[in-house]
Amino acid sequence: MHTMDKEQYKGIQVFAEQREGVVQNVAFELIGKARELADSIGEKVTAVLLGQNVANLSQELIAAGADRVLLVEHDLLKDYVTEQYAQAITHILNTYKPEIFLLGATTIGRDLGPRLSARMHTGLTADCTSLEINEDRNLLMTRPAFGGNLMATIICKEHRPQMSTVRPGVMRRKESDPSRKGEVEKVVVPFDESKCRVRLVRKEREEKNLIDITEAHVLVSGGRGVGTNDGFEKLTALAATLGAEVSSSRAMVDAGIMSHDRQVGQTGKTVRPNLYLALGISGAIQHLAGMEESEYIIAINKDKFAPIFQVADLGLVGDLHKIVPILNEKLKVELAKSGR
Repeated sequence: MHTMDKEQYKGIQVFAEQREGVVQNVAFELIGKARELADSIGEKVTAVLLGQNVANLSQELIAAGADRVLLVEHDLLKDYVTEQYAQAITHILNTYKPEIFLLGATTIGRDLGPRLSARMHTGLTADCTSLEINEDRNLLMTRPAFGGNLMATIICKEHRPQMSTVRPGVMRRKESDPSRKGEVEKVVVPFDESKCRVRLVRKEREEKNLIDITEAHVLVSGGRGVGTNDGFEKLTALAATLGAEVSSSRAMVDAGIMSHDRQVGQTGKTVRPNLYLALGISGAIQHLAGMEESEYIIAINKDKFAPIFQVADLGLVGDLHKIVPILNEKLKVELAKSGR
């Protein structure tokens, strides 16, 4: 079997995902993690920035911890289309040979990651919750396995780059340092346009006035115990009082009551708000994986043996349908007193 010369692969690259000229939070989170990993092996962090007229974003990436930005600007990259982006990054991976390449597990990252790993003949570990480097410079990529009942640590010994996707909210974003210096290098990609057969005809945006739940400071989250839409109306009223967002467990998404972008858990989003109210959520391991990093967790559940109480800072055994409206009224009074 042909073994590759791993010595020629150096440094860590992060896909700096931007949408319509805005760098996504997950890119900053990954640059922070890459900085930590690179410092441990004495290497550099490179952000890979693709788009049209996006050069102005480079300094944000340097401030977040990148030493260098590889910038590819081209009309073909104005919007994300799989083939164009895959061609550009494959060219970068072959030219610059990073030993590690990280992407956010967003809709774009989940589409792009597998294409890159196939073209580079290397492995890809999806949805990692922890990344470390061992003494052999192998990346230890940890992710839940067997429905979240086990954490598996995976290494990619033979091939480079070592590739991993990480969900938004899993890694903590580091403080930006606007005084950091770094270099911006423009890369010219030899696109093969004959392979670019898909084109974006139009974008349709669903109007949502909701904050992404990964950005919310307070979440009111409902599970199977909330039951119907009426139950969620009580939660929505409580969220309005608290200035919170409403989220849910998978059961409510499967029941068609909540949309998938509101789901917390292993197959939803990882959240770490200052306050997480878990209402009628039993606390299966898959749900806990998405919210156990919350600063303060309050759980209300009829079942005193519900696993959610194991992670809750404050647990209340009782009927949320009775408790939530009373709690909401009391909070309104308290907030009015404090003039909020």
